[in-house]
Amino acid sequence: MDRTLLPGRPYPLGATPRSKGTNFALFSEHATAVSVCFFDEDGKQTDCVPLQERTAFTWHGLIRGVKAGQRYGYRVDGPWAPNEGHRFNKNKLLVDPYAKALTGDVDWKAPIFPYDVPSGDDLKIDTHDSAAGVPKCIVVDERFDWEGDCPPDTPLAESVIYEMHVKGFSERNSAVAEKLRGTYAGLASEPSIAYLQQLGVTAVELLPVHHFIDEGHLVDRGLRDYWGYNTLSYFAPMSRYSSSGDTGGQVNEFKEMVKALHKAGIEVILDVVYNHTCEGNRMGPILSMKGVDNAVYYRQVADNPRYYMDYTGTGNTLNVMHPQVLKLVMDSLRYWVTEMHVDGFRFDLASTLARELHEVSKLSSFFDTIHQDPTLADVKLIAEPWDVGDGGYQVGNFPVLWAEWNGKYRDTVRRFWKGDGGLLSDFAYRITGSSDLYQSDGRKPYASINFITAHDGFTLCDLVSYDKKHNEANGDDNTDGSNDNDSWNMGVEGPTEDPAINEMRERQTRNFLATLILSQGVPMLCGGDEFARSQMGNNNCYCQDDELTWYDWNLDAPRQRLMEFTAKLIQLRRSHPNLHRRKFFQDRTVRGSVVRDIAWYGTNGEEFPEESWNSEWNRSLAMLLNGHTLGVTDDDGKPVVDDSFLMLVNASPEGVEFCLPEPPNKTPWFQVLNTENIEDPFAEEVLAKSVILGGRSMRLFRDGKE
Repeated sequence: MDRTLLPGRPYPLGATPRSKGTNFALFSEHATAVSVCFFDEDGKQTDCVPLQERTAFTWHGLIRGVKAGQRYGYRVDGPWAPNEGHRFNKNKLLVDPYAKALTGDVDWKAPIFPYDVPSGDDLKIDTHDSAAGVPKCIVVDERFDWEGDCPPDTPLAESVIYEMHVKGFSERNSAVAEKLRGTYAGLASEPSIAYLQQLGVTAVELLPVHHFIDEGHLVDRGLRDYWGYNTLSYFAPMSRYSSSGDTGGQVNEFKEMVKALHKAGIEVILDVVYNHTCEGNRMGPILSMKGVDNAVYYRQVADNPRYYMDYTGTGNTLNVMHPQVLKLVMDSLRYWVTEMHVDGFRFDLASTLARELHEVSKLSSFFDTIHQDPTLADVKLIAEPWDVGDGGYQVGNFPVLWAEWNGKYRDTVRRFWKGDGGLLSDFAYRITGSSDLYQSDGRKPYASINFITAHDGFTLCDLVSYDKKHNEANGDDNTDGSNDNDSWNMGVEGPTEDPAINEMRERQTRNFLATLILSQGVPMLCGGDEFARSQMGNNNCYCQDDELTWYDWNLDAPRQRLMEFTAKLIQLRRSHPNLHRRKFFQDRTVRGSVVRDIAWYGTNGEEFPEESWNSEWNRSLAMLLNGHTLGVTDDDGKPVVDDSFLMLVNASPEGVEFCLPEPPNKTPWFQVLNTENIEDPFAEEVLAKSVILGGRSMRLFRDGKE
């Protein structure tokens, strides 16, 4: 085959098919030589071509005869000087940081470490060839017929997000064709999309789909990385979730999934991990950026660059302060928007990306670059606003344009329904959009991504069924995972035949779901919580790729009932602008009269006294949302008018009598939700002037009945 080398171009980085061959471009500031190596289908190296051109630290060349589908990798030479931060080793095959697809898995028994493993000395170089144990890159033809794909463009204020796992969602769904289960195509299948539409969510937030690897210690235990927070490539979709194989077909299958979801009105948000990679610390493997240019791509201890700064608890931290690393992140984000048509991103441990030196800064180059980029202007940007470093908890401190996973919402709502005292004031802030966190810097209620549970921790079913974690299957003697102190199980761990306990657990689950979906802000539902998905008390299922985490679609009556309850809640929320306002509550003057958006009442029907907000004994509250003059206009410029709602909550175990305040439009209140009613929680009835609110329950009333 003709492997004639032409100068090529330094941009774009990665492997780009051209009419005369494929252009290869790799950034390495400190390398002394770079070669592109080619492999056949059996993994045998067939050729290795040195790149001769170097422009602004980018090594590049156009190699004739190389077409889409070709397997390749890099070998990069340079100084082996770990004490100076350099770990170049030309004997190790490296994954292109800009590879669009990968084939094969990491073999931990192969010599994939740059140093001498038997001695444990990371200063001593290992000269064995690692190619047999490293995934190969695929040259990808990016042409695809999007058939006029148009993103749903759902405003964040109107969004309902469903956090889910691509494989776990459809792996056990018998309605999905067997070949497609657990894949991108399985998520795009008619039964999957029909379910998401029935549930009423507007967006799926996918756990990481950037190509990742299984950690060595998991492989040794017969386990594998399930969540995917162990990234190897920021451009390649994970081949494990492809029904089309791993030789490039995964790219088009991902695009077909996005196209199908968009056609159904569902957006796609990716959980992305730009804070660290799978290469670990100085004792980790050399698979990609560590060998391409370790000193550029990773943050190192300033006075001892042999070691890595670790703000993530995984061994390394990506060096986004370096222009090329920031460019890598931005190029990746733009690629997933322009080429893969995704609608937004949730940034894992986002505080790490905002660190200038050691401090988390709103003025970091990462934020500056994001905010001036027109490609990202219309996509959803969601931060997990913390990391494991000092000062890393930054809930409420991200800049405008960003929404945040609201950890304070999660903690407060859990503790409130558990029955802890002194929380009414904080609970009121959380269910009204957390104005204390987001109003002062110009953000709106939809900056708050509200959640009760997420992939990391107990499922909602387990939250009300277990007091303690049960992570024994992970192989760490149940020492891994968080010690969740906000669970509540009525004194019985796990499944039980006691009908009273099961009924109360189901009621608590309804309380959590109703609180989440009826709160101002953006609800994020953890996939499967809507039908009581259990992980049997395991609150750290990062390594459980099995029936413990796969969704069980054989719903018994209680689980089916809960799913229908959730769908009706979402429908109620989406039907009423008063339940997902775009602005924080405020008093306004209309025709000379003061109109109150919101009012708080005690059980006596009188406005809630100031001194009771932090009471240790009071666990009951009424909230009135005046919806008849929302003070906003619709897309056509017309005033938005909606019904008013009255929400009663009672987290104490005993029932309380509430005197109902007068409805704003003088018509009787009628009930639209009662979480105490197990058979028909949405049964409508006109209310008298007082009601008994059962223990650990909530009710919702509306005044717009014709």
